[in-house]
Amino acid sequence: MAQGYEGDVSVRQCWSVLADDPTAILVDVRTAAEWTYVGIPDLSPLAKTAVLVEWQSYPSMAVDPAFVERVEAALGEGPGKRDGQIFLLCRSGVRSVAAARALTAAGFEHCINILDGFEGAPDQNGHRGTIAGWKAEGLPWLQR
Repeated sequence: MAQGYEGDVSVRQCWSVLADDPTAILVDVRTAAEWTYVGIPDLSPLAKTAVLVEWQSYPSMAVDPAFVERVEAALGEGPGKRDGQIFLLCRSGVRSVAAARALTAAGFEHCINILDGFEGAPDQNGHRGTIAGWKAEGLPWLQR
C-alpha cells in the first residue's frame, strides 16, 4: 500500500468483484453535475446501487472537507462497511485516487481506485467515453 490506498483495478475487474462479493461497494465521487448530465453506473443487475458522494463540488471544485463523514453516513453501520472492498470511481481515475487515499487514512481497509473511471481519457476528437472507462466497456449506466 505504498501509494496510500489498496490499489487499482479495471472497470471489468470492479464489476466482477461487485457481482461476486455482496459486501463490495461502489462509491462514485464525481460531481452532482456529472451524475446528472453524464450518467451514473447502473448496478441494478447486481441488486446494488452506486453510492454518490462528491469528492469536489462544481463549480469551485473545492474538496469537500466532510467527504469521509458523508461516505460514512451513506454506507451506514454494519458488517463490511469499514473493512469491505470500496471501489472509488470518478471521470478518469484521478479524483478517485485522492478519495481512496482519504478513506484509507480514515481507517477504511480496502479502498480501490477504478482505472479510467466512468469516461476515460479523451479520444482523438476530444470526446470521452469512447476509448476507456465504464461507458466504453459497455457496462450498465443510466441518465438521472
